[in-house]
Amino acid sequence: MGREFFVIAFNGETAPETVAGGIAHAWVDLPTVGRTIRLLKDAGVEELVLIGPVGRPDFSKLKPDWHGAKLLPKIIKAARKGDDALMKVVVEELEQQGFTILGAEQILADLCAPLGVVGAHEPDTVDRADIARGMDVVARLGVMDIGQAVVVRDGYVLAVEAAEGTDAMLHRCGDFRGAERGGVLVKRPKPGQERRVDLPTIGVPTVEGAAAAGLKGIAVAAGGALIADREAVAAAADAAGIFVCGVALDEYLKASAGEEP
Repeated sequence: MGREFFVIAFNGETAPETVAGGIAHAWVDLPTVGRTIRLLKDAGVEELVLIGPVGRPDFSKLKPDWHGAKLLPKIIKAARKGDDALMKVVVEELEQQGFTILGAEQILADLCAPLGVVGAHEPDTVDRADIARGMDVVARLGVMDIGQAVVVRDGYVLAVEAAEGTDAMLHRCGDFRGAERGGVLVKRPKPGQERRVDLPTIGVPTVEGAAAAGLKGIAVAAGGALIADREAVAAAADAAGIFVCGVALDEYLKASAGEEP
C-alpha cells in the first residue's frame, strides 16, 4: 500500500528472512511487553497488524519485564481457557496502550480467502458433504475454544486440531491414508472469535501436508480465513491434484442442518 511500517520480530519465533533487506525492525523477547510498546511508540506506530505464527510459551520459563510481569497473571488465566481468550487479552492491552488493531486482510486484501476454487480442481458431491460436516464440527468445537480445523472423510472425523496446529494434525492423518484419495481439511473461524487476529490460515505447506495425508482437498471460510501467497497455493494444489476452495459459512451450515442452501 506504500505505507511506512515497522516490524516487531520475536526472538525464537520470527523467521530472520522476514526482516531481511533493510526492513525497519527490532528483535524482542516475547514477554518484554514494556520494551515492545516503547519501540513501537518510538517508531511512530499507531496501527498494528498481528500476523505470523507464535507458539504458546512455557510460562514457567518466561523472563518478563515489569510491564510483562504485571500482565502475566491475566495472560496465564486467559491461556487456560484457550487461544482465543488469550488473544483477546493481548488485543485489549494493546488497545489500552493507544494502538488500533487492524486485520491483516485490511492491509493485504489478497490474503483473504475468496469464494470459490483457488486452482483447477473442484470438490465433488462427497467432498461437499464432508465440508458441511467439517464446518459444523469446527463451529461446535470452537464454542469451547479448542481449534479451527478438522479433517473429515466420508462423514467421519479423522482428526481435530488442538494445540499442535494444522501441520502436525495433517501428519497424524497420514496413518489413516487409504488406497485412494479421500477426505477434506476444513478450516473456519470459531464462533465469536476476534476476527482481527489469529484467523485460520493456509499456505503451500498446508497443501503439501494435505496431499501427503492423501486428502482430496482443503476448504476454508471465504472472507474468514487467510491464504498466504494465493498463486503459489493454487500452483501447489494443481501439481498435487487436490482442490482448494473458499466456501460461504451460511450455505454450509444450512446444508449440515439438512436445509436447502
